[in-house]
Amino acid sequence: MKLVNTGVVYASGKHRGLKSCTFPSICVSPSGQWLCAFRAAPSKAGLAGQKILVTHSADEGHTWSEPTVPFHPINIGGKNGHLRFAALTALADRTIAAVSSWVDDSDPSLPYFNPDTEGLLDTRVFLSRSTDDGATWSQPAMVDTAPFLVPTPITGPLLRLQNGDLACQFEINKPYRDPSLWRHSSVLLFSRDGGRSWPEHAIASNDPTNRIFYWDQRPAVLSDGQILDVFWTYDNQKSVYLNMHARVSSDHGRNWSDLWDTHVPGQPAPPVDLPDGRLGLVYVDRTAAPAIKMRTSKDGGRNWPESSELILHVAPISNQTTDKGGMNDAWDEMSRFSLGLPATARTPDGDVLVVFYSGPGSDETSIRWVRVTA
Repeated sequence: MKLVNTGVVYASGKHRGLKSCTFPSICVSPSGQWLCAFRAAPSKAGLAGQKILVTHSADEGHTWSEPTVPFHPINIGGKNGHLRFAALTALADRTIAAVSSWVDDSDPSLPYFNPDTEGLLDTRVFLSRSTDDGATWSQPAMVDTAPFLVPTPITGPLLRLQNGDLACQFEINKPYRDPSLWRHSSVLLFSRDGGRSWPEHAIASNDPTNRIFYWDQRPAVLSDGQILDVFWTYDNQKSVYLNMHARVSSDHGRNWSDLWDTHVPGQPAPPVDLPDGRLGLVYVDRTAAPAIKMRTSKDGGRNWPESSELILHVAPISNQTTDKGGMNDAWDEMSRFSLGLPATARTPDGDVLVVFYSGPGSDETSIRWVRVTA
């Protein structure tokens, strides 16, 4: 693996009040354009002023268009809310799908995560499409996530399954003031009609003991049709992060293998197929000064040798992890991260395109990209 190019999608503070840029997503359209969506806001933790920006590059990242704001506040049942995160998928022709998380911000004084109950503000899934390479977008429509009528933050883009289905990915949280125990699960919701209906689902991760949280799932459809899902793994009893875990589905996400330990610490991006048959895994390593790294696997993701490691980006900051006494500390720690959430895509010639956020502080982060060749 070799890092061949790097650059900035959008610089922190380029526009007044938008210094915190996070949650990037990337896709390469059939026409060859690179499209990137990300959240821009005055601060990372605050809900006020947040918006989704979309930009594109027609010259492989050398220049990027002036971002547009295609999605506007949406009222649900009398509650105003903004889209917090949008993830992009290139479909047929010039069609791009954007699945997004809507968050109720009708009371801007409330934090997204309730430290008293571990609940979330109302969070819904919306879907929009562009048929002109991201130039214009349809009005976002809410996805029916039944039977999960609780906050459902998305964890990444729609998946195009080899059998023609689409899969929508999200996590299960609980209502903001619900005092009951939060039982976490990762879910895939399936559509056989191009996203018009979503009648079927499968649980991609859940620990019946509620000790291990396999959160931030990062599934990817491999060239053989299997889905490899990699998880940021947290021990809720000891309040520590474990190595990333993974599992695979051979029937389009309906059933899953046992989970295995990847022996790699960190928070993953979706894995990618490489032209020579290996798999690539991009991830954030926070065991020391935080860095974006990449490893490869020759055995379908069972092992990711340290000898294959390539450093993609090191932030100019010190270690941002601390000892944690519980879930509240974990959420506080996440709010302080100023490097993270890599997302991946493949270029037509088989290179790996990675986007992530990085900066000197949590409220001053830019969206950056790197390109890696096998």
